Amino acid sequence: MGLKEKILTKSLYVFHLSSGSCNNCDIEILDCLTPRYDLERFGIILVGSIKHADVLLCTGSTNRQTIPRIKKLYEQMPKPGFVVAFGACGASRGLFKDSYNTGAPLDEIIPVDAYIPGCPPKPEAVIAALVKLIDKVNAKKKG
Repeated sequence: MGLKEKILTKSLYVFHLSSGSCNNCDIEILDCLTPRYDLERFGIILVGSIKHADVLLCTGSTNRQTIPRIKKLYEQMPKPGFVVAFGACGASRGLFKDSYNTGAPLDEIIPVDAYIPGCPPKPEAVIAALVKLIDKVNAKKKG
């Protein structure tokens, strides 16, 4: 069993990083934690420190000031860890793509394991994507 497979023997701890978003994605993440959607029923918990996280959830289009900080946070995340690009801006810089201050796409800065598309993604899409991420890793564990 590889290191990434061992991560799923416990709850997933998620650190949320907003790297220059309009905050719509951030609101949807909070919506996922309400009793209606309740991500905690899957064992997914938001943590306040990257040093306790299994997943780095990135929202927003990266800009020149956040790129070094993203790299530093990724280096501080315990390994093995997953990176999820959240929303259209997290995945492809969205409508900020041609902005003078926008940096490289997230997957050119750090390796991305999953993408959750949408502007902003609905809570159902977030739940589906995280469950697929868990299933993907569990399939590697069995095979």
